Amino acid sequence: MKSDKRFAGLTFEQALRRYADVVTGVCVMRLQNAADAEDCFQNTFAKLYFRSPDFESEDHLKAWLIRVAVHECADYMRKNRRVVPAEIHREASVDFDFDRSDMTWALFKTPPKYRDVLYLHYCLGYKISEISEILHKKENTVKSLLRRGREILKSIYGGETGE
Repeated sequence: MKSDKRFAGLTFEQALRRYADVVTGVCVMRLQNAADAEDCFQNTFAKLYFRSPDFESEDHLKAWLIRVAVHECADYMRKNRRVVPAEIHREASVDFDFDRSDMTWALFKTPPKYRDVLYLHYCLGYKISEISEILHKKENTVKSLLRRGREILKSIYGGETGE
């Protein structure tokens, strides 16, 4: 049965196609494991379908999806951190092979608290004020995380040789 439900003027299928890459990117960045990221991706879009608010615009929809994906990943990590030993989790993680001209490989090497801010800013193009809203953090906190994250990225780019 098809639904007439609309999300910022988009059908569910259109919203899924349009924002699948964004939600996938957020989940993979946070979890660094394809199977876990897929679970959180599905939960995010299930929440869109069953529990979404009214959206003012597509930008509002996109920000909502990112926020829900971040929360889904955090919940997933919180629920599963005691269940899976770290060694097993590391072995199960996907070894992503990225082109070094793409900064994604470097983001995987940054601590999680910087990774979200860096990903939203550099990969998705969000401004500090928008990141602040999405992550529910103060703008000054986002600025600090971005500044420190840049320093970490510089050391990652500058500190590796021979690869």
